[in-house]
Amino acid sequence: MSLPNDSMDQREVPAAETGGDQAKKILIIDDDNEIVETLQFALETSGYVVVTARDGNQGIALAESESPDLIILDMMMPKRSGFLVLENLRRNREVPIPVIMVTGNEGNRHQAYAELLGVSDYIHKPFAMDRLLNAVKNLIP
Repeated sequence: MSLPNDSMDQREVPAAETGGDQAKKILIIDDDNEIVETLQFALETSGYVVVTARDGNQGIALAESESPDLIILDMMMPKRSGFLVLENLRRNREVPIPVIMVTGNEGNRHQAYAELLGVSDYIHKPFAMDRLLNAVKNLIP
């Protein structure tokens, strides 16, 4: 499956597939098609509803319109970085959405800043999918 860089994609998981409960919604904000598709597949297979944005501006718009239960946020993206997205989310929402920031950047300074902004978890790429899925389950049981 290949998605254009500027597309937004959402797939609903029937409630029957999630044990009758309302499926939790996760917003993925990342500009890397391969990562988005891999995360989307793993999360949907685990019973989550997934919405995707390909840049920070789309991510902020979808965070407002979709009210996700959790956001997976890349640090380096076009138009608006993950830090600027996180700053916006923390400044403009009364109740913070849990955010998992994923990055290929190894700098401790970036992680410290993300934590200062209230990131819920910080995961370095490449990562084991189990690491991410466990973080998701811990943040939105």
